This record gives sequence, C-alpha cells and structure tokens, in this order.
Amino acid sequence: MDFKPKPITKEGIPAALQKAERYRVIADPTSAESICLDILAVSPDNQQALVTLLLAITDQFGESPTEGVRRAREVLPRLQDEYKRLYYAGIISERCAKAQMRSGVPRAGEMAYQWLREAMSLYERAESQRPPGSDEPILRWNTCARLLARNPQLRPGTEEPVALGLE
Repeated sequence: MDFKPKPITKEGIPAALQKAERYRVIADPTSAESICLDILAVSPDNQQALVTLLLAITDQFGESPTEGVRRAREVLPRLQDEYKRLYYAGIISERCAKAQMRSGVPRAGEMAYQWLREAMSLYERAESQRPPGSDEPILRWNTCARLLARNPQLRPGTEEPVALGLE
C-alpha cells in the first residue's frame, strides 16, 4: 500500500513548529523530522523548520552516521544565512564525532578526532560571521576542545588519514 502524506495548513505551521521542538525535547526525533517535512511541503523556505529538520536528523545519528550526515548536509544549502550554514555544518560534524566515539569500531577515535577538528574549523569560520552578542560558535568550539582534551583516544592517526566516507 502507498500512503501519501496529507498536507497541513499554512495557518497550522506555528503550532507544528512548536510540536516538532517538543518531539526533539522528548527524544522522538523521527516525529520531529516528519513534522518538519510536513511544514516544508507547504512552506519550502521556512528557516525554522529547516533548522529543526537538520537537528532532528542529527539527533538520529547512531553508530553509523554516514547516511544521516548526508541527509543533514542536504539541508544546509537551503539555509539562507551563511553564518547559519557554517554553524550548522559544524553541528553536523560535532554530532558525527560523538556518534563515532560511541561506536567502538576500529579507529573510531581517529575518525572522531577528524570530525571534531572539522567542526572546530567550521565554528571558527562561523565565529567571524556571527551576529553581535552570539557566542554560539565559541561555545561549541570550546566543547569540542574539551572533548579532545579529556579523551586520549581522540587523536590523529599515525597511519594514512581516515576517509570520512561521505563523498
């Protein structure tokens, strides 16, 4: 059977956005993602829905986040602000690193290290474009730095670089 999603109304978008946020808070990111897709079907450029969608996708990163990283990165070009594109690209990389840390696969520490360094680079670029009073990229950069300092297994490899496998 093929079930086609029913469209929501434009008037229902504010309430749907609130519901999507609540689903993220209660750790139900698949429901949050679904709601965002419903919003974007009737309002394709809705920036809040795009950000919530991206975050809901990253909330679902498991031990093998490659598919989720690809899907989250597909949302980035739809964000209208360069600062937000850089900042949320950093979020994707940071959350991928954390998923790698949890995975326990061989060379997970090396892969997580590379993802964290990529996130830090993106946060530094976002920092130079941040709005006045917004320290978000600095806070995220500091989190990555502390993760690296506290986890000795997060180090660059001594062998050839690990391919992040998302091309």
